[in-house]
Amino acid sequence: MLTEERRQYILSQLQQHTVVKSKALMAALDASESTIRRDLDELEAAGELKRIHGGAKRINGLGDEPDVASKSTQNLRAKQAIARAAAHQVEQDDLVFLDAGTTTAQLIPFLADLGVTVITTGVDNASLLADYQIPTLMLGGMVKSATKALIGATTAEALHHYRFDIAFIGTNGIHPEFGNTTPDPEEAVIKRLAIHQARQPMILADPSKFEQVSFVKFADIGDVTILTSSLQGLPAGYHRFQNIKEVHS
Repeated sequence: MLTEERRQYILSQLQQHTVVKSKALMAALDASESTIRRDLDELEAAGELKRIHGGAKRINGLGDEPDVASKSTQNLRAKQAIARAAAHQVEQDDLVFLDAGTTTAQLIPFLADLGVTVITTGVDNASLLADYQIPTLMLGGMVKSATKALIGATTAEALHHYRFDIAFIGTNGIHPEFGNTTPDPEEAVIKRLAIHQARQPMILADPSKFEQVSFVKFADIGDVTILTSSLQGLPAGYHRFQNIKEVHS
């Protein structure tokens, strides 16, 4: 395979999966480790990707926001494992805040038999909660088309009236210096408020969210418990945070 063809394949895989592993690229392209390393190094030098331990990750703009359809199939097994573990933190009859998002959506089937009441800012999540016959309160506000999330002053005002036993929040980026971030300032307001209103705030994040930074910070890492499916390969800066929990499927 020609060099340009290999590199186009690498970039196409990053568009689909956010992170690629060198070993997987070696197998798919029938290329040596040194060839893949050289391809990744040169693509990084060209600003097309960022090298990480064992592979590379896609570079996103600070304000980029993938839509729900594109995110729903990414890292699905990791999201399901995280959701399964998160459900064990919920107690019978809890009042639960459920953020909009594809990772939080994976939690819904596990809530069906717990007698919980859910308040959500996710339009798609509200529909799925209704399918599972889970008592649900949907806050008002503007609907953001990309994420199907409710945002704005109306949403924030409504949220002020509720307290939660537990809140499950999504994030676009987790970084030891910049904390938890999201591209949209209005979504950041809602996330920040939900965390404040919850006795036990938790962020559900698949491994692709680490080492990512978006436009607006909504919480320090130490403000919340973070559940993820793998801590492998993370830089040493994360090791001081005892509230980042690795779950197992």
